[in-house]
Amino acid sequence: MKNAEIHNFFQKTKRNLFVTVLFVASPILSPFFTKIVDMVRPVLQVALDLTELSRAKKIAEEAVAGGADWIEIGTPLVKSEGMESVRQMRDLFPSVTLVADLKTSDTGAIEVEMAAKAGANVVCVLAAADDAVIIDALRGAALYGVDIMADMMGIRDPAARAKELVAFGVPIINAHVGIDQQMTGKDPLALLDVLEKLPVQIAVAGGLNSETAAIAAARGADIVIVGGAIIKAANVTAAAAAVRKALDDPKIISTEKKTLDYQIRELLKTVSVPNVTDALYRKGAMIGLVERHVPHKMIGRAVTVQTFGGDWSKPVQAIDSCMPGDILVISNDKRTDIAPWGELATRSAMNRGVAGIIIDGAVRDWDDILTLDIPVFATSVQPNAGEPKGFGEIGAEIFCCGQIVHTGDWLIGDKSGVVVIPREHAYETARRAVEVFKTEIRVREEICHDGTLGSITQLLRWEKK
Repeated sequence: MKNAEIHNFFQKTKRNLFVTVLFVASPILSPFFTKIVDMVRPVLQVALDLTELSRAKKIAEEAVAGGADWIEIGTPLVKSEGMESVRQMRDLFPSVTLVADLKTSDTGAIEVEMAAKAGANVVCVLAAADDAVIIDALRGAALYGVDIMADMMGIRDPAARAKELVAFGVPIINAHVGIDQQMTGKDPLALLDVLEKLPVQIAVAGGLNSETAAIAAARGADIVIVGGAIIKAANVTAAAAAVRKALDDPKIISTEKKTLDYQIRELLKTVSVPNVTDALYRKGAMIGLVERHVPHKMIGRAVTVQTFGGDWSKPVQAIDSCMPGDILVISNDKRTDIAPWGELATRSAMNRGVAGIIIDGAVRDWDDILTLDIPVFATSVQPNAGEPKGFGEIGAEIFCCGQIVHTGDWLIGDKSGVVVIPREHAYETARRAVEVFKTEIRVREEICHDGTLGSITQLLRWEKK
């Protein structure tokens, strides 16, 4: 019976109560049962996916203090700092299991030797590597007394490949969904379900937190790998302790599947406009919106309107095309001397549940609009109104404040400005923005402990040569 099956057995029989009774009934046997509990206790592996060794060492210390069992020298750290990162981690943690996430795809035995001699206990190879690479890595692992973990990231037929890896003698298989894959919504727990009955140790990784880590443990994962939820936390020790607690009492939580729009909106609620522009690689920000009434953050899908010369017919008609939570995006053909929008239209939009209004052009009745609880952005304020002639179009592609906008694109606005998120990349962008936000949490905490942004990010080191 493999570890995952023993673990599930204890879960079904209320392991903690069972072991407690045995301890009371037979103190002589308690060391034996302690070893059993330790064997079935899921391993918490913390992935140090950073590029700066000095930061990684500090975070690793805090993670171990919070209950981390294994420390992973992540691929970015290995590529940035080389085998020195493994050596220094071994010096720092003489007895902790160290995982070198080399993602080896060639020269299997050579890379295993490098990592083993530097102090690693486990070396990660890509399951997608050629069979010859896997076999060579296993030979090196046997020679130097380390284990191989095969990373299933990107495998098209994971069940078939996993069986081949088991036949080769790979002792650990990692149901891993990579960071870029996570951003598109791929779920490591789905991959875990494919691999969980294999007669080897099964690890799982990919955007896990205390809740999803507990689900992974309850489904039989032997090794649960957590990265960002721990290493990007302001309090790494507390974050690691929360995951450790969840692993020690795992429960499968049944949750209702949310719509994609709901998930995108919830993700965007947690981030700022600057976070989103970073996630879009410094793109997407509207320009020229100098007039801003922002009583609260604005998030929603665009309903586009093209009008001309202050003609307010199509902008007002568009209000009735909006669903609750939509954002009206109006192009006035860059006219800033005549307004296609005012207070009465704004109140009408509020009645419809519109989340905000953006006008590449003028707005009027600004004093009244400032009293309303709806974000309004414009390029100017003018009292003049146009005539409702009906020129223009609703729902067409428009060019607004330096950005092309389509109906259905997502927008987020706050006091920093407004960003347009193309609808086809909305979920990925929202996920990446959350990662930017979490990274800032940790950097902010380090700055609060007398660091500086330049020293923490090692700016000079990473300047382009």
